[in-house]
Amino acid sequence: GPSISAQSAFQLLQGVETLPQRLDEHLRNALAVAQWLEADPRVSWVSYAGLPSHPHYERARKYLPKGPGSVFSFGVRGGREAGRVFIEALQLASHLANVGDSRTLVIHPGSTTHGQLSPEQLAAAGVAEDLVRISVGLEDLEDILWDLDQALSAAVVPDAVHELEESANVR
Repeated sequence: GPSISAQSAFQLLQGVETLPQRLDEHLRNALAVAQWLEADPRVSWVSYAGLPSHPHYERARKYLPKGPGSVFSFGVRGGREAGRVFIEALQLASHLANVGDSRTLVIHPGSTTHGQLSPEQLAAAGVAEDLVRISVGLEDLEDILWDLDQALSAAVVPDAVHELEESANVR
């Protein structure tokens, strides 16, 4: 049968041999990004099983002791339009629907893959208007956080965040 070329075999072997190290870095970056996002008032929610706030946190710790992966979702305050602006403002992360790449990838389904749906249809499909899916890559953590920070600044009006913080303090 057909055989793989020498260069392809070498690259495949390199990938297999370095997979554990790359996965460790994916998991470290994903947890740090999720923690950072959860603490940011411009973010309405974070769904990552590696965070104690997630309903399946204990299960994830039991079955995935190194971490629950590098793909998760979060909400950008401001809904569909803020999500669209957030994606457009990113400079490091790639706007792609794939997951599991070595680079950080993001997508806002409400303005892309599900952009033709009404708010009611999005809700029925379980896709929040503010939902952003992120596949955290291997870039330097500070670079990833910088990119998310500047994109959130472009997408979320500061006065709206201030009002949300004040209303949360009143409760």
